[in-house]
Amino acid sequence: MTLNATTSHTVGPYYHIGLTWLNREDLTTAATLGERVAISGQVVDGNGDVVNDAMLEVWQANAAGKYDHPEDEQDKAVDPHFEGFGRVPVDGEGRFRFTTIKPGAVPGLKGTTQAPHLVVLVFARGLVKHLLTRIYFDGEALNGDDPLLACVPAERRGTLIAKPDAEGVHQWNVILQGTDKETVFFDY
Repeated sequence: MTLNATTSHTVGPYYHIGLTWLNREDLTTAATLGERVAISGQVVDGNGDVVNDAMLEVWQANAAGKYDHPEDEQDKAVDPHFEGFGRVPVDGEGRFRFTTIKPGAVPGLKGTTQAPHLVVLVFARGLVKHLLTRIYFDGEALNGDDPLLACVPAERRGTLIAKPDAEGVHQWNVILQGTDKETVFFDY
């Protein structure tokens, strides 16, 4: 018997067929608790060329730092007006923008605390599987103690930090492969 490897398939652009019904660029409602934040950016490849068919999937805790998930057993309130999930397509120039709330801190391993962050999955043509990264907030006091952020070399941490512009919109870009400015992606 001989075992042969099967061919790999990319995650895009065909994800539009079954996933776009979940697109949601505003993760909030009028009743959602917490500080509203807008996050805007662009997805580009290692050459700086626009990736115009990417999609970002966002997962996060609520303002109290609790996930709307049965495995989150923290004694914190669930916000019935916030699911903590959104799916955001990019436009023809690779740009995206979404509105959410700044999440609260969540527990980490071995009694640590994770700084407020968003978990982001990146889907695009040419990727064999989606990429996993995070968005942290510039100036957040807990960033210095976040155990995952501490694992990232200091010179690369900036790729995970969203910084507010003059209008208060947090800017954060996804840079794929090949440069020293490449967004930090995590294995899972």
